[in-house]
Amino acid sequence: MSPGRPERSAPLARKCAASFSRESIPAFVAKTVLFDASEKFESHTGWPSFTQPIKANVIAYRFDGPAFLKHVETICNTCDAHLGHVVPDGPAPSGLRYCMNAVALQKVAKV
Repeated sequence: MSPGRPERSAPLARKCAASFSRESIPAFVAKTVLFDASEKFESHTGWPSFTQPIKANVIAYRFDGPAFLKHVETICNTCDAHLGHVVPDGPAPSGLRYCMNAVALQKVAKV
C-alpha cells in the first residue's frame, strides 16, 4: 500500500457502511469534508454510497479501467488519496453513485 492511499475495504468491512446518522458528515482521514450524510443512500452493495459530494471541488476524478465498466476512480482533491469510484447507476438528483472505500471515511459532527 502506498502512502496516501488507504487500503481497499471489502463490503461491510466497517460499521460506517451503514451507520452514518443525519447529524454527522463523513470526512476523509485528511479532514477534508467530502459528503453530507443526507446524501447517503442504501445501495445494497455493502459500501457507503452517496448521490453527490458536498462541494464540486472536493473530489477529483481519474479514468479507471475499460470503458465498459463505466466507473471512474474518485480521489481526494486535497491529498490525492483513493476514495472509491463513481458509477452512473445512482438515484436522483445526480443519477450517480459515489461508492466509497469505508476505510477512507470517518464520521464527524456537523458544526
